Amino acid sequence: MGDVTSAKSLRALPSLVGPLPAFDPETAPAEPDPLFEQWLAEAIDAGVVGPHAMTLSTVDPAGRPSARMVILKFQDAGCRAFASGSGSRKGKELANTPWAALTFYWPALGRQVRVRGPVEVADAEESAVDFLARSPDSRGAALVGNQSAPLTDLAERDRVLDEAAARAAAEPALVAPEWTVYRVVADEVEFWQGDERRRHVRLHYTRDGESWARRLLWP
Repeated sequence: MGDVTSAKSLRALPSLVGPLPAFDPETAPAEPDPLFEQWLAEAIDAGVVGPHAMTLSTVDPAGRPSARMVILKFQDAGCRAFASGSGSRKGKELANTPWAALTFYWPALGRQVRVRGPVEVADAEESAVDFLARSPDSRGAALVGNQSAPLTDLAERDRVLDEAAARAAAEPALVAPEWTVYRVVADEVEFWQGDERRRHVRLHYTRDGESWARRLLWP
């Protein structure tokens, strides 16, 4: 096990194993949303595990980045949404710097999608609807409201979460006050199609007023 992180061991691991799908950027739509929906559907059809999982990157007040996996809630009119407590680390960072980057990766297809843009906060009603659609265990965890805080031990975690889940089950209309739906309003979207010969295709969309400009990028 000790050698698994050596340069030799890591270099021996396969990447971009084909066959990978072709991507002709000349056939891409004028806007990125339809292409994203197509690629997401193809990832689902290919059996990619967690195809709606995405890396959310934010920065702290000093400009230092942090990243974590979150779930895509929906895509609508150039926006991609996720949800979290506003008191979490990501919530605090977004309150200070309301910009974010999202990264989707579907290795079975050799595809990435990168999104960047400002972040908007949904109203309390929309956030409540999202919260109430979650399972009792998930609602209970959000009701605790101490994500990223120091933890004494796992027994304390289990006790607090059990109590919170029981409360969520007993009060099905209860909504965590910090629960928030966030929308990343894309002003840049890049589609990256890998190639076994490293002749990758990168199609970059940039918002230009009410429309989008497209260009190819070198791999």
